[in-house]
Amino acid sequence: MSTRRRVTATTASAAALALVLAACGGGGDAEGGESEAPEVGGTTGAMEDYDVGTTFVASEPVEFSLLYRDHPNYPLKEDWLLLETLEQEHNVSFDIVSAPLSDWDQRKGLLIGAGDAPEIISVTYPGQEVPFIAGGAILPVSDYLEYMPNFRQKVEDWGLQEHIDNLLKQEDGKFYLLPGLREAPRPQYTYAVRTDIWDELGLSYEPETFDDFREDLEKVKAAYPDVYPLTDRWSTNGPLEATLNAAAPNFGTAAGWGFGEGVWWDEEAGEYVYTGATDGYRDLIEYYAGLVEDGLLDPESVTQDDDQAQQKLGSGQAFGMLANDQEILRYRTTFEELGTDADVRLIRLPAGPAGDNLAPGGRLVNGLMISASAAESDHFQAMLQFIDWLYYSDEGLEFAKWGVEGVTYEKAEDGTRTLAPDVDINGLNPGAPKQLNVDFGFHNGVWMLEHGSTEELDLSMLRPEVVEWVQSMSDKEPLPLQPPYPLDELEREQVSLWQTSLRDHVYQNTARFILGQRPLSEWDAYVAELEGMGATQYLEVVNQAQQRFEENAG
Repeated sequence: MSTRRRVTATTASAAALALVLAACGGGGDAEGGESEAPEVGGTTGAMEDYDVGTTFVASEPVEFSLLYRDHPNYPLKEDWLLLETLEQEHNVSFDIVSAPLSDWDQRKGLLIGAGDAPEIISVTYPGQEVPFIAGGAILPVSDYLEYMPNFRQKVEDWGLQEHIDNLLKQEDGKFYLLPGLREAPRPQYTYAVRTDIWDELGLSYEPETFDDFREDLEKVKAAYPDVYPLTDRWSTNGPLEATLNAAAPNFGTAAGWGFGEGVWWDEEAGEYVYTGATDGYRDLIEYYAGLVEDGLLDPESVTQDDDQAQQKLGSGQAFGMLANDQEILRYRTTFEELGTDADVRLIRLPAGPAGDNLAPGGRLVNGLMISASAAESDHFQAMLQFIDWLYYSDEGLEFAKWGVEGVTYEKAEDGTRTLAPDVDINGLNPGAPKQLNVDFGFHNGVWMLEHGSTEELDLSMLRPEVVEWVQSMSDKEPLPLQPPYPLDELEREQVSLWQTSLRDHVYQNTARFILGQRPLSEWDAYVAELEGMGATQYLEVVNQAQQRFEENAG
């Protein structure tokens, strides 16, 4: 087959990248996002009648260069059925530049900054495209949506235009990232708790509020005083990153993985405020500080690595920990390995003082960028059609997720899909000798855009226990989208140092407050410290950008 794996050694340094980006000027037509698509001259392999409902088959063989994120859990194989099927049935092969997951973001940035990135740049989260826009290295994909009918239809049918406008559009009115699209939001993280303990004590798997959850933890502590009801993980880059991210919307704030650029829209004031200084953030931190103070949360959670946390849960030193639908399987494996007779179950994440909420904007997930140089290739239009088919058509989404009907799965007349007996993924077929991603290449974030899809397809590969949990969370209310504030190149350079130093200070003091190393009575002093580090000036830039964008858009 002609799919080639070409591992590129990148020797440029981060400093070199910065110089490259600084040297590249640029900016777009402010009205460009509303203009007709530029004429596409490169039509080799393109289909003349491509539209919604059309299976993409290149009119002649084409090869696209692809920057591939190589995941250690399913390392790249050139003989994957996915690659063979795309070549044999769709006339598409890849010249692959592979970079390991451990070095993914750095390698991606270096290649783009040096002008050496392949045409298709995979696994990019909204916001990660911004540093590369000014240099002109990536394509303003919004200029070419005329050639992507499935993308346009999904955005219209699923009511996602506001999400695109608020989360992706830049100051020039264009957007540069093709995101994964979700028909409906799907929460992923909550606590997994020991079912034997919860059943013994008559505790709820659907506590109404975080206060109710705390009362349950107190009952666990009273019955088992030598055990922490909760331990936790995912504190590599900051304290309790996943836990605070999941809980934060219910406290009316953002935290952990969701802290982002550190600003939060104050609807009443009509302006952005600094997230780490808000009352909602304080309420969130106070809650977790209280858990630590009362022995309900293992204080080592703030610093321990994931393996330590998992061993504590598996050995009975703790009875609960944050999880998702995949990690709960690892917890069960740890129980088996350690000989602990126990099981865990996902609870419904409770409501908080700000309501029963989900984070805003959860319907756009990681996607891809296209190198600006791709527009000059002779197969550019075919590439747009292929991307549109694979990532946004119902047929392409099903193919990337489930594989080839009759080989990796069967499909009943009612549409129900069942994995082949010798294939497993997500614990759907435990004990099967083959894995859908490891052995066939499907269910892979490079080609699946983090499960962006129809709600039916998203739920189709979840175990019944996970479907039940997702449905229990379905009445949570996504918080409103926050207004856009795209910064120009000078502004972004101006705020970058503020963002980093402020975020570091927030993370350091979040850990100290939670652990009781700094009393919450010093909250006002902490806020003053943020102001002294540039929070006020940072907010001035952000709010000016928000007002400017609103005026230009209006």
